[in-house]
Amino acid sequence: MLSTTYVPGAPNWLDLGVPDVDAAAAFYGGVFGWTFRSAGPEGGGYGFFQLDGKDVAAAGPLTEEGASPSWTIYFHTPDADGVAKAVETAGGTVRVPPGDVFTSGRMAAFTDPAGAQFAVWQPGDVQGLETVMQPNALCWTELYTTDAGAAKDFYRDVFSWQYQDMPSGDDGPPYTVVAPAGSADVGEAGHGGFMQLPQENLDAGSGAEWHPYFGVEDCDATYAAATERGATTLFPPMDVPGVGRMAMVKDPFGATFALIKGDPTMA
Repeated sequence: MLSTTYVPGAPNWLDLGVPDVDAAAAFYGGVFGWTFRSAGPEGGGYGFFQLDGKDVAAAGPLTEEGASPSWTIYFHTPDADGVAKAVETAGGTVRVPPGDVFTSGRMAAFTDPAGAQFAVWQPGDVQGLETVMQPNALCWTELYTTDAGAAKDFYRDVFSWQYQDMPSGDDGPPYTVVAPAGSADVGEAGHGGFMQLPQENLDAGSGAEWHPYFGVEDCDATYAAATERGATTLFPPMDVPGVGRMAMVKDPFGATFALIKGDPTMA
């Protein structure tokens, strides 16, 4: 499970790239009750989504040429430069080379061999998100991939992650739970999962991507709040035995996120 006691390889930051940060702040404020705090004139439009005064995510304008609105998941590292080298060696791409963000920390952004984008955060003054595993906060991360086996190899080379395959229950590919290196119990320490995209999704144009899950107290009500404010449905609220009730949407700008009530949100 996620924790704010960050260890290497665990998610420790999350931000949204959008063309209109003010509109995004209004949307997510209406859905999750988040407030938005600007990073100030030097932040270039970047700022922080907060819940009860604590950072739960961040948002900023799109800065990369050709970038599409999306959520980016950052993973903790004590050595962003070392991760960049490991990504290149494993066949990934360095999109944004390691660089300091004032005294807050050091970051870099990458694309895995299947095309999924992710980033790393090497803490300085800012360790990471201040709230996770609570209602309206990050509680899980998930990779949709075109090749789960290759994804395992890549992220093992980059982060030394451990894996546990869980049966899908419908004779499909297993769901792979991901945990930081050195975890005694992958199931208990899991911070995310890999899902092999079915062929019909690929035929419909879906591609590899990382997306966040936010824990909610009422999946149906939060889904309604999102769709009423312009989100589009990827799948409506549904019960998943042993997991909880979940839904997935694209926000009005096109960024994917999911909602879940139940495990692993400790409901």
